[in-house]
Amino acid sequence: MKYLQFEQHLPISLEEAWDFFSSPKNLNRITPGNMHFRILNEVPEKMYPGAMILYDISPFLNIRFKWVTEITVVKHLEYFVDEQRKGPYRIWHHEHHFQKTGGGVLMTDKLYYDIGKSVFGWLAGKLFVHKKVHTIFEYRGKQLKKLFENK
Repeated sequence: MKYLQFEQHLPISLEEAWDFFSSPKNLNRITPGNMHFRILNEVPEKMYPGAMILYDISPFLNIRFKWVTEITVVKHLEYFVDEQRKGPYRIWHHEHHFQKTGGGVLMTDKLYYDIGKSVFGWLAGKLFVHKKVHTIFEYRGKQLKKLFENK
């Protein structure tokens, strides 16, 4: 299983950060366009434990996947967790943490994922999956900087 952690300081209030990230509708704004990301179901204005989000996504080699995530934990203004229920990964557990700082918010993503133990999974990881996951979070960081730096 892979573990990644990404941190980013955002010069906004904790409440603004929470409002942005706890709305599934903002996912399109921070997902690379080449992933052809689409939410397929009606989503709530704000996440809650048990919320299910259905996506159509093309993360690798233009292969389309149906991806279902469930919001499993929400602690208001502190963190929430999404976990894949169906999709390209064997395991996907993504924690979104928010901590108020003197100049805004420290946002920390903790991601545990596994693409499987088969030879194909190992090879896919080496060839493109691990790099693609990093690229997604790098893109997200740049988009967040654009959205919130000039506030």
